[in-house]
Amino acid sequence: MPLKVTQDENLNLNLTPMIDVVFLLVIFFMVATKFSESERNIELELPQVAAAGDAAAPAKPRNITVTADGATLLDGVEVTLGKLTSTLAEAVRTTSDVQVVINGDARTPFQAVAAALAACREARVEDLGITVELAAKAGGRLR
Repeated sequence: MPLKVTQDENLNLNLTPMIDVVFLLVIFFMVATKFSESERNIELELPQVAAAGDAAAPAKPRNITVTADGATLLDGVEVTLGKLTSTLAEAVRTTSDVQVVINGDARTPFQAVAAALAACREARVEDLGITVELAAKAGGRLR
């Protein structure tokens, strides 16, 4: 069965949706320009600080290391648990954002790491992390 192809001589392209989109874009850019002009015209006196580095510098984390024999080191210096708690509590009192990272040896008894965690909790340290190492996978199982 042959198909009849007829050409419509009155082919019209509907421009209404395109005109709507153009008007919406014009309105958007007009409004956006008004906002940016009003923000630029606001007279504002910014507060001043003594040194820019003091306000913006992130806090350096304190490192607690628990060795294989159970010794506790704070930033490389051996301390007792009581001294660890008092030092961290003093740091929390003087600075609000004390960060602590605990590095525990895999061969140490967990009790030593738990004691360091308890000292941090007693000193009210809120930003606390523990370092671990990813184990190598062998045949789908961790060694």
